[in-house]
Amino acid sequence: MNKHYDVVIIGGGIIGMSIAYHLAKAGKKALLLEANEVGKQTTSAAAGMLGAHAEGEGDEDIFFQVGRRSQALYKKLKVDLQHESGIDIRASAGGIMKVAFTEHEKRALCRMQHLPTFEWLEASSVKKRIPQITDDIIGAGLIEDDVHVEPYAVCRALWQAAVRYGADVKEFTPVIEVKTGKEALTVRTAGGTFTCDHLTVASGVWSGRFFEEMGFSHSLYPVKGECVSVWNNGPALAHTIYHDHCYIVQRDRGKLIIGATMKPNDWQAIPTLGGIETVIKKASQLMPSIQEMPIDQCWAGLRPATSDRHPYIGRHPEDERILFAAGHYRNGILLAPITGEIIRDLIVGEPVNEEWLHAFRIGRKEALFV
Repeated sequence: MNKHYDVVIIGGGIIGMSIAYHLAKAGKKALLLEANEVGKQTTSAAAGMLGAHAEGEGDEDIFFQVGRRSQALYKKLKVDLQHESGIDIRASAGGIMKVAFTEHEKRALCRMQHLPTFEWLEASSVKKRIPQITDDIIGAGLIEDDVHVEPYAVCRALWQAAVRYGADVKEFTPVIEVKTGKEALTVRTAGGTFTCDHLTVASGVWSGRFFEEMGFSHSLYPVKGECVSVWNNGPALAHTIYHDHCYIVQRDRGKLIIGATMKPNDWQAIPTLGGIETVIKKASQLMPSIQEMPIDQCWAGLRPATSDRHPYIGRHPEDERILFAAGHYRNGILLAPITGEIIRDLIVGEPVNEEWLHAFRIGRKEALFV
């Protein structure tokens, strides 16, 4: 006999797990299905920066509003998850230092000066905070709110808390088929068949398969990111260093996370020598001492991108029982809390900001990202 759930979630990365957590906490009987190991693909590959200021254009920009809201949710989520799961999500302090080498880069950064979270620092002030930084910079924009978390720790904490609230989680359980019926939705997997009232697709770039099966022309594609971690035996970084898509993030236990390349339509989640070489070269320009640091490991992840680099969050336009939460590109860690809340509220019948739903709807007219 098939087991029935209020909601089945396909995908066990941080987005799917946030949805499972929020729904289970709201009293819904949820089942999460992951084809591999929970949180061990794109989620684990991420550096974990909560860079709300990196993608939006300011207070009037919908994406910026949603990013800032989700960033703020982490403050409460950190406390809740520590209590509910016993896991520390390792939220940092200090924020991000976005450096400038030229006056042109300085002017671009200073467009954020109207934001209360932004502060421009001249090179001498930056050096006082980060003595290891190169002498070649002219300054940096400090955004203290753009901290970072450890992505797998967040995912695992959400997992443990969701189970505590009654969710079922099944690893190594790929979905074979989804059938829509009048009474319920049927999900056939390698580990059995389940029925549900609602289905949420949240399997990152692999969600594209379900888009195709449900008749959507909107596709997802991977943007491969290659990273390396090194052992930092010197002073810990007080701030994340960032320039031109290159970042250096301080982790606990003396590690620095350095990334990342941007390789569209590369499905191989394996780092290349050329990619890692590029990352190290860029990082060395920011912090020369990196060249002498022992390498810990290298890896790659596949960011799930849409043509306009904004996610799909919302209902199927023809079947309100089916929802999507995919295409978060390089903002999956940042947007996990707000995505979980939006999907929860849609399913339980709570109001959701209509502008957000309109901006992230499936079937929107998407401008090509350049």
